[in-house]
Amino acid sequence: MSTAAPREGGARAPDGQPPGLPGTRAAGKPVLAVFDLDHTLLEGDSDVLWCDFLIAEGVLDPAVFGPRNQAIEAGYKAGTVGTREFCEFFIGTLAGHAPAHWAALRERYLATCIQPRLLPQGMQTLAAHRAQGHRLLMSTATNRFLAERTAQVLGFEHLVATACEMDAQGRFTGRVAGEPNMRAGKIQRLHGWLHEQGLPTLTDHHSVFYSDSMNDLPLLSVVDEPVAVNGDERLGAVAGERGWARVDWR
Repeated sequence: MSTAAPREGGARAPDGQPPGLPGTRAAGKPVLAVFDLDHTLLEGDSDVLWCDFLIAEGVLDPAVFGPRNQAIEAGYKAGTVGTREFCEFFIGTLAGHAPAHWAALRERYLATCIQPRLLPQGMQTLAAHRAQGHRLLMSTATNRFLAERTAQVLGFEHLVATACEMDAQGRFTGRVAGEPNMRAGKIQRLHGWLHEQGLPTLTDHHSVFYSDSMNDLPLLSVVDEPVAVNGDERLGAVAGERGWARVDWR
């Protein structure tokens, strides 16, 4: 049974919650609803789409980056690529330039590659959580420079993403700063974000996490309500075994 929120105007549960919306079992705790981005709220992977976009724009050599882009995406789906290797491959496309250099390209990428692929059912669920006053967080392995504009378009006030290292001149080095926000790193970075924000710990929240990927199994396994979204066969099997909610927003 789908737990996705109904469209506005649909029937509501007696307590005012949209029927089936995760967070109804909060038992007085504040609700923290965490959303993955790629293949969850977005049909596609924003890092891969960025590479494809730069190839189409003539910024990257298709003979070099096309096969490497496909290989790194396959490794991500299989769970065989290292977190730093994965993140630094994509951050490496920014290396040697300051954010201002990429600003116009990023806006065109957002308009042509990202916004048309945002999944309406995901946005409806996001809106339903927002209407209930739940604390919302996007958590993505995508680097912050790319993810922050998507988060803004979706109305997220809070974002945890992989940080990009900058040199003394304010240019991207192509390396990750700190822990990549991927796999078990998502748990570490989430705890760090809660502490930085002066918020209650994860156990003091009623936590919900929406994700499509086995790469997010560590965080899915520690929240109160894990939701497998558009899940691949492996995540679907785990969700079935553990009795997790499963939805398809595509």
